[in-house]
Amino acid sequence: MTGTATPAAARTTPEPAAQSHRVSTMRRFLSDRMAVAAVVYLVLLILAAVFAPVLAPADPIAQDLAKRLTPPDGTYLLGTDDLGRDQLSRLLYGARVSLLAALEAVAVGVVVGVPLGALAGYVGGRVDTVIGRVMDSIMSIPGIMLALTAVAVLGRDITIAMMAIGVVLVPQFQRLVRASTQALRNETFVEASRTIGCSRSRILLRHILPNVLPVLVVQMSVMLGVAVTAEASLSFLGVGVQPPAPSWGSMLNNAVANTFTAPYLIYPPGLAITLTVLALALVGDGLRKATSIRRRSGEGR
Repeated sequence: MTGTATPAAARTTPEPAAQSHRVSTMRRFLSDRMAVAAVVYLVLLILAAVFAPVLAPADPIAQDLAKRLTPPDGTYLLGTDDLGRDQLSRLLYGARVSLLAALEAVAVGVVVGVPLGALAGYVGGRVDTVIGRVMDSIMSIPGIMLALTAVAVLGRDITIAMMAIGVVLVPQFQRLVRASTQALRNETFVEASRTIGCSRSRILLRHILPNVLPVLVVQMSVMLGVAVTAEASLSFLGVGVQPPAPSWGSMLNNAVANTFTAPYLIYPPGLAITLTVLALALVGDGLRKATSIRRRSGEGR
């Protein structure tokens, strides 16, 4: 009777402990006011992007040359550009482009980088060496240059450009996961899993990757900011989102061309890019602080 009760207790004990750890991590994160403010901003931004068709006061690509370069007023809250297009509407729809493009790039980095990092960190040896050399080669390529090359060869498409940016992000995730996996592979709970005959894939999926997840989420937050900046840069250069579709980068390009005649045009896209990147960085920093305390206190497992 006693011999059968002990394993059952062992299986049920970690659940309340894990839940307590998650709650304590959440509390530490919520105590960071800057990170919470950044989350609120990002939630509002996502809602604005999702409900852009409802919130936008006008068609973002509709032109009205009679009202071109109209300063902000009661009708046009952010003014109009040199083609008479409503800036607020374009800003809202541009948020969709920036967020989706950033997610595309980070998704490529995660989907490719995480498995390669886990494999290299756990197996080691020649596998680690070969993957490491490939990552070094990728890191030597400027992201914007690779995106420009991809667009020149495959055509002007924002998805192609952001997938190229995603390739450049792969080493960032691969190296992070590799280092974390190397630190965990000789831990007692991993050794115990090997002893009872768990397969390599099961150990990685059930024991190592869940412990890597906190630092991975932090990295994803930071890389989303990098991807937002990359998309804006590509659209600014004219190789991202193609006119007349709205994009923060293309709006900024148009604003620079009209700096002296309509200086108000530069503020909406400029502030949107800056605040979004800053918010993502603050969220990442808040998550890093909350999870690092947890890891130092030995709660990670």
